[in-house]
Amino acid sequence: MSCPFFTLNLKEGAVSETNVGQYSEEFKEQAVRRLMPPNAQSVAQVSRDLGVSDVSLYNWRNQYRDRGNAVPADPSNPENWSGKNKLAVVIETAALNEEELSAYCREKGLYVEQVRRWRAAAESGADVDRPLTAAERREWQQERKKSRKLEKELNRKDKALAEAAALLVLQKKARAIWGDNEDD
Repeated sequence: MSCPFFTLNLKEGAVSETNVGQYSEEFKEQAVRRLMPPNAQSVAQVSRDLGVSDVSLYNWRNQYRDRGNAVPADPSNPENWSGKNKLAVVIETAALNEEELSAYCREKGLYVEQVRRWRAAAESGADVDRPLTAAERREWQQERKKSRKLEKELNRKDKALAEAAALLVLQKKARAIWGDNEDD
């Protein structure tokens, strides 16, 4: 159902009728993808950015969830996802090899270990995966912190390596232009 309203083009002085509420499936999918990890934005933020009501975004998210897509209500903490969303992830990743699974997890902001644990729970017939104990949660958070620290260190070293390579190239070019004088 669409609701017509009128817009005024100030440059041309024209009044035109526009239908509101006519969004393509592609537009809806892109809006819902912005709500999902790894760069999950809030419904309010996406609503402001796209000019779509938050009620529409909630409806679209629920429609995608009903179709079997993993669209979590709490994208920031996958451990708090519903069993339905966890099962959707397990089904989506069932036929993936290790490399594809890793890529999928990076895209969704998950860890391979989480998906494996959810798969094991689904295969064992568990109705709902038990929440992590306090000790397991602390261990998981420490592993996550360690992983982030290692990623930062790797990025820092990559930048240093790129800088060193650039300096070597510049040094080589300078020698080619001015000669092999090493008097300085």
